[in-house]
Amino acid sequence: ENKKFGNKTRSTSKSFKFIINEKDKCKDKTPFLILLIATTAAEILHRNSIRKAWGNESVLSGVEVVRLFMLGFENKGSNDVLLRESEQYHDIIQQDFLDTYNNLTLKTLMGMKWVASYCSGTRFVMKTDTDVFVNTRYLIEKLLKTLSPPPQNYFTGCLMQGKEPIRNKKSKWYISEEEYPGKKYPPFCSGTGYVFSGDLASKIVNASVMIKHIHLEDVYVGLCLDAMGIQIVPPPSHSLFNIYKVPFSPCRYNNIITSHAIQTKEHIIYWERLPKNDTC
Repeated sequence: ENKKFGNKTRSTSKSFKFIINEKDKCKDKTPFLILLIATTAAEILHRNSIRKAWGNESVLSGVEVVRLFMLGFENKGSNDVLLRESEQYHDIIQQDFLDTYNNLTLKTLMGMKWVASYCSGTRFVMKTDTDVFVNTRYLIEKLLKTLSPPPQNYFTGCLMQGKEPIRNKKSKWYISEEEYPGKKYPPFCSGTGYVFSGDLASKIVNASVMIKHIHLEDVYVGLCLDAMGIQIVPPPSHSLFNIYKVPFSPCRYNNIITSHAIQTKEHIIYWERLPKNDTC
């Protein structure tokens, strides 16, 4: 339910409670990078592959990385399997909203609230999905470590500009005029993988209180940035963040940050085939 609030529509969506939390993940460390990975309960094989590959917290020696998988709640079946997985790996956060495609915005906001509440000192955060390959080594060494001094209000990814809402009901990205009456979206980054400075987590959460939720999470984050007057920084090269599947070759994957539509086993296969030194 939304109430008019000045000229903005205030979002009065209820606040959700954590079923699984990792409050102490940053108790004795300040991460350089937090990986927030959207997933669903069934994707256990994807999670295991990511843990062994690019999502390994010891991916680079001397660099603190924290990995968190984000889930909502599913009515079907029990939560016991997920609870056991959580006890084993301590990398799962879950709130009591229904885990559906239309609630992806709630999932992302859960991750941002977690960062703001329990790890606000982190230098950077990346939000991505389980069907995305992330070259975390390249991301950290070639992009984030080159930003000095550490930036504030920094947000980058596969930049979408001048995009219009899709009104075709058959489309995966359909949105009604009632949900979003505007003719154009503000600039946003594809939800397959975007990166931002740690200070933005709380700022986006605060902005979200004033901005009516829409179900397209990447567009919604763009709306929050736009409301705060924060400009997205285009990536140094257009080939870094990819919303499609990049054909695999060790050298190509050594010089990108994201590739989409990745199968479970490919996370490990591709990661293990990345060159260990600067051969390309």
